[in-house]
Amino acid sequence: MDIYYIDRETQKRVKEKVYGKNFLELLYKGNPLSYMLRAIVCRIPWFSVLYGWLQKRSASRKKILPFIEAYGVDTAEFFDTVESFASFNDFFIRRLKPDARPITPGDEVAILPADGRYRVIPSLKEADHIVVKGQHLKLGELFGCGELAKTYAEGALAIARLAPVDYHRFHFPFDCIPEASRLINGPLFSVNPIALRKNIDILSENKRVITPLESKVFGRVLFIEVGATNVGSIHQSFTAGKPNAKGDEKGYFSFGGSCLLLFFEPGRILFEPDLVEASAGGLEVLGKMGQPLGKR
Repeated sequence: MDIYYIDRETQKRVKEKVYGKNFLELLYKGNPLSYMLRAIVCRIPWFSVLYGWLQKRSASRKKILPFIEAYGVDTAEFFDTVESFASFNDFFIRRLKPDARPITPGDEVAILPADGRYRVIPSLKEADHIVVKGQHLKLGELFGCGELAKTYAEGALAIARLAPVDYHRFHFPFDCIPEASRLINGPLFSVNPIALRKNIDILSENKRVITPLESKVFGRVLFIEVGATNVGSIHQSFTAGKPNAKGDEKGYFSFGGSCLLLFFEPGRILFEPDLVEASAGGLEVLGKMGQPLGKR
């Protein structure tokens, strides 16, 4: 199955080059072998822990240059030189130069919190699907709290899917005061569309971290990091209760694909038209951190 998205900078429809596509398709074919493999790879934590450990070994450095060449990663954006990375994971959690991701100005403008492929839902009340038609995301299970589910049931949602090729640090989308994060443990299924089209419940089952963000402009927003296959670690860089400016780093993922979910209360954000149009047509939009997400 091929995956297409809209490149926000060129406005062209692009076929995604999926890292590990053959393995993903094998995992989610729906036959007895795929069920058995998923039980081992996704439900047993040691697989992702071991894989992550291997990416931190010095021997993994040899994968960096071939990966950069295969996926066209722009090394001019890197804060550190390629030669300075001691492992593949060092490359994966790389920092970028301060001017590599300009921040869209304006107190009433929220930005994309990470590089990734975005889909937005302006009204969860009116949406007949989240990612897959006919499958509904169970908010109570996702949040681990029925009261929160009631609060955001008619709100808005932005989904950012980060592929292994992406810059994997995530940032605050607006000026805010973050509360303490809450970890909900779970398995590590893939968040690639190949997997989500089989089972949307992956988002409410996978390991995830929920951080409420208090904003004078956007209200109380839930910022959720969702782990995925080979992403055993979600790292937080911020201090709870300390004010953060739009664009400040919130944290980062270790190796693998992963996902961010931003839930807004009803009437708090108007998403950018290009994101709304593409999402309505069933396509994600590839955007970069700092570009506009929406406005109040």
